[in-house]
Amino acid sequence: MTKTEIAVECHGVRVPASPYLNETRIERIAQARYEGDEIKGALLVTTEKDRVLEMGSGLGIVGAVCTLNAKPERVISFEANPDMLPHINALYEENDLTDRIEVRNQLVIANPERPATMTFHVQNSFLGSSLIAKANRRTREVEIPTISFAEVVEELKPTVLLCDIEGGELDLLEHADLSGIRAIVMEFHPEAYEVEGMRKCKRILTQAGFEKNEDVSTRKVWTCAREV
Repeated sequence: MTKTEIAVECHGVRVPASPYLNETRIERIAQARYEGDEIKGALLVTTEKDRVLEMGSGLGIVGAVCTLNAKPERVISFEANPDMLPHINALYEENDLTDRIEVRNQLVIANPERPATMTFHVQNSFLGSSLIAKANRRTREVEIPTISFAEVVEELKPTVLLCDIEGGELDLLEHADLSGIRAIVMEFHPEAYEVEGMRKCKRILTQAGFEKNEDVSTRKVWTCAREV
C-alpha cells in the first residue's frame, strides 16, 4: 500500500502533495495565511449544528479545516475547475472527512436565466480560474454543468455560506434567496466588477440584515452574520 505524501498541515488538516503546492504556497498554508481570512471567518461562525454550503473549493483547505475543527453537520462544496477534484477528494479522504463533506464539479447559479452549462476559464495555476476570461492570461476553456442555487438550498438547507468564486458573487447576491442563511464568509473581487460592484455586494448583505464582524473582516473578505 502506497503511503500518501503529506506536504503540509493547517489547523490539523493534512494536505497531500499535489502539483499546485509550490514552496511559497506550502509555507503560507503552514502559517495559516493561505485563505487565512476565510479560515478565521469560517471557524468563527460555524457550529456543530450548521450545514455549510461552500462555493469555490480551491485546494479544499478552507472547507476541510472548517469541517475538521468546527464539526458542522454537513458540508457540500462546489468547485468549477475539474482539475482540482482529485486533489480535493484526496484531501478529504486523508483526513477522514468524507462522511461529512463532499465536493461537486458544478457551477451554482442563482440567476433564473441559468444555462445548462457555462464556459469556465482554467488557468495553469488554479488561482484566478473563473467564468471571466482574462485577456492577459492563457487559459483553457471547459464547459461545466450548472445547478440552481435554489435547488442546492432545497437539498442542503444551508445555514452558513462560504463563498470565493472569483467575481461571481455579485450576480449571486443579486439573485439569491438567502433565507435561512445566518452567516456568510465572502471574498469580493472588485477587479471583476469594479469598486462600485463590491459596494453593491456589501449593500445587499447589509440590507439583508447581515452585520460585518470587524475582528476578522477586511476590505475584500467579509465575515458577517444575522439572526434568523
